[in-house]
Amino acid sequence: MTDPWTLARDTASAAGVTLTPLITVEDADRINAVIDRTWGGQHLDREVVRALAASGNVSWGASDGDRIVGFVLGWAGVDDQGLHVHSHMLASIPDSRHRGVGTALKFAQRAQALDQGIDLMRWTFDPLLARNAWLNIGKLGAVIDGFERNFYGSMQDSLNQGERSDRAFIAWDLRREPGPRLVVATEELIVDDGGEPETADREGNGPAAIAIPRDYPELRAADAARADRWRDAVAGAVEGCLRAGLVGLAFDRDRSAYVFAEPDGATR
Repeated sequence: MTDPWTLARDTASAAGVTLTPLITVEDADRINAVIDRTWGGQHLDREVVRALAASGNVSWGASDGDRIVGFVLGWAGVDDQGLHVHSHMLASIPDSRHRGVGTALKFAQRAQALDQGIDLMRWTFDPLLARNAWLNIGKLGAVIDGFERNFYGSMQDSLNQGERSDRAFIAWDLRREPGPRLVVATEELIVDDGGEPETADREGNGPAAIAIPRDYPELRAADAARADRWRDAVAGAVEGCLRAGLVGLAFDRDRSAYVFAEPDGATR
């Protein structure tokens, strides 16, 4: 396995940023500046960053010169599978996206967890966001092993206001070398039919594809009713795959589609 900190720092360098631990109450102001430009309408209590750092849950920032352009924040958690890191927030400002900043921050969080003897990370994300799907499942190699409709209830930030807060649950085996899995779907449960979600019942036992819009936020802004149809269709298809014992193992970026398949040791 590539040294985790070497991977994190090399990825940050390629993205044009430096990894910076965020441990002071003043660092919370820098985090909130990123939050405001990413989500709007919410802020993090200043004391939280200090308390997290003091309890061994250091947040990480991506520095471009003297400014923070992205951050990742999480904490140690326990569930029925034992100890893990819950990665709660990851963001980069608009003019720093699409260059690997988020990947570098997740790699830093991974390296820190492995140093602490933690080899599993979990988080949630909106499964309709193709860019996040590619980061989580493609670049990192994490898998979807759960789903819940309206997980956070009614959210009040500018980005999510008015949306049903459906969330897919992510599990990332930190001991695995990051990167995508090559899984080919044998049937399609949702395809994009002229901008509308066309659904089909699962018939076989092999891997199944679930298409999502390439740019859901743009679709939502242009046609909220159609966006709702996509949200309902994707929720139903993901729930069906999980009930059948499948997990989201891959994301086909060319088709903008998840591939669900048997776990085969991908999760614990």
